[in-house]
Amino acid sequence: MKKLLIVAVAALACGQSAASQQKQGAAQAPAQQQQQQSPQQRPAPQRQRLDLSDFGMQIAPDARLVVMMAALDAAGWDPTPAGERPSVFRELVRKDQAGLDPALRARLQDFYKRNALKDERATPADQAARYVSLAYTLGQPPSFEAPPRSDDLPPGVLDVLDFVPLLREFYRQSGIDARLPSYLNSHRAAGDGMRRASDEMARFVLSYLSTRPETTIFEQVRPAAQQGDKKKGEKRAAPVVRERQRRFVIVPDLLAAPGAINFRVVGDDYFAVVPAGTDPRWSEVRRAYVQFVIDPLVLRFNRDVAARRADIKLLLDTERARRGGDITPDVFLSVARSLVAAADARMDEVARLYVLQNETGELLKRAGSNQSARDAALRQSKEREASIKDSTVAQLAEAYERGAVLSFHFADELKELEGSGFDVAAFITPMLADFDPQRELKRPAEYAAAVARAAEARRRAREARAAAASSPEPAASGPADERRAALLKSLADVDDLMRLKNYEEAEARLLALRDEHRDEPRVYFALGQVASLAAQEAFDEGLQAQRLDRALQHFRQALLFASPGTDRALMVRAHMASGRILAHLERAEEAAKEFDAVMQLSEAADPVHQEALAAKKRLPGQKQ
Repeated sequence: MKKLLIVAVAALACGQSAASQQKQGAAQAPAQQQQQQSPQQRPAPQRQRLDLSDFGMQIAPDARLVVMMAALDAAGWDPTPAGERPSVFRELVRKDQAGLDPALRARLQDFYKRNALKDERATPADQAARYVSLAYTLGQPPSFEAPPRSDDLPPGVLDVLDFVPLLREFYRQSGIDARLPSYLNSHRAAGDGMRRASDEMARFVLSYLSTRPETTIFEQVRPAAQQGDKKKGEKRAAPVVRERQRRFVIVPDLLAAPGAINFRVVGDDYFAVVPAGTDPRWSEVRRAYVQFVIDPLVLRFNRDVAARRADIKLLLDTERARRGGDITPDVFLSVARSLVAAADARMDEVARLYVLQNETGELLKRAGSNQSARDAALRQSKEREASIKDSTVAQLAEAYERGAVLSFHFADELKELEGSGFDVAAFITPMLADFDPQRELKRPAEYAAAVARAAEARRRAREARAAAASSPEPAASGPADERRAALLKSLADVDDLMRLKNYEEAEARLLALRDEHRDEPRVYFALGQVASLAAQEAFDEGLQAQRLDRALQHFRQALLFASPGTDRALMVRAHMASGRILAHLERAEEAAKEFDAVMQLSEAADPVHQEALAAKKRLPGQKQ
């Protein structure tokens, strides 16, 4: 691979004009700077500011899925962990469905129980997965047009296809059609919270692969001949070019099982169905997006894959004989899975090593000239680095044993390409040509020790968490601690309601909390946030001013009960929010006092200090 890189560089250099050489030289400095940036923050190649659509990506709810999950909840499916309260959106849906026809509810529950997975290890996410797949085979409401019965349906869909008539009846009788716009708005609000992280994820993936996603496919289609129209000796109609769009859609699902991500490919559309709060940068969403980028590349180089069919089949047959199980015989699918697994594993390692490098640098900085502390920091860094690399090997090994038999080979090749700036698509042909089947057959024996070390590390981590959970300290906590924990959980639920823009319910819960916690500054601060956010939604100027005034009163109550010793951060936020409101209301003198309070409570280097200083300077009558 290194030789091929040298040849490629030489060929590019020979073919460049003087002007293009100057451009390349100018582009090298930013490329070198990229390597010093966090991998999650590296910009995509060539362009600095892009909309999600430029990545072939969008974040949007799906009405079919919302109705399906609401019907599934009515059928008795409940992913809420034992002893915990359901999510705020699930509680809202259940409240809305309290009047559902008991006979219909009974039939929904009966269907769900009869068709539940019998495996004791099946999780709530496993139980719901077939219904998620079913939703993406249906038409949009209200018809929910069902597909014909066929063995080509996604796995498990045929088992629950008879749920569709119940789904239609649920849609007609439950009143969800009237509530659906509000539900979709709640899902959009949840999706908006993932936009920045999704943007960073896409930039990281495309920067690592130095490529661009294929969002449009052009294919030649020969028109079908009309019967009776074709004459002897007549030439066949010339093919026409058909254009198809590809999309990667992140679908927020507020009724999903916690932590459960469902990935579905429907034609040219890739759907990643995720619970609220999912971070696309460190979840299966990133792997799904890598697949969205990689799949058309493998299709483009299908001749190169076909040329190595016999060798890839040898690896697949050997692994199937060694482990059995469900290993794909499809060599093209195996190549795509291998490249996706390799890229995902390498990106994980790059990002984790970057974090480790920064943390080690901080430890060395704090150690100063203390040699023993410096030696301890370096020793710990080496141990963590070895653990990270073992984790990468274990990740690749898992993919290898599922049929991605070129995952190690592609990971080695990608490692050589890292930081080169060359589009991965330019090297798929040589990567396929380079692998040695005999070398790949030795991988299981080579990775066994690293996999065992990674498994042991995970076991020790689980034991440490279990020990912490069973520590006598929580048992010794008194009613005051339990009351505090309940308050924090309730405030977290209110945060969820605010993200969903359900300000009325959020305020109602906070007022109930205020009655119970009269001297709690966090409750008053949250009330101020709700009133301030609700003011942004008001079109009537009088109503907006009324809500802003109420927000100011709540923030002042929060400051009244807050203590600089324990609530300094909250006080800073309350003063800053008050200053912004007062500035908006053109009460400059009062706003200036709030910004002064922020600066008194914060360090000069703090971003909030600088923000308050800049906001004060923008006030009328302030010195610039």
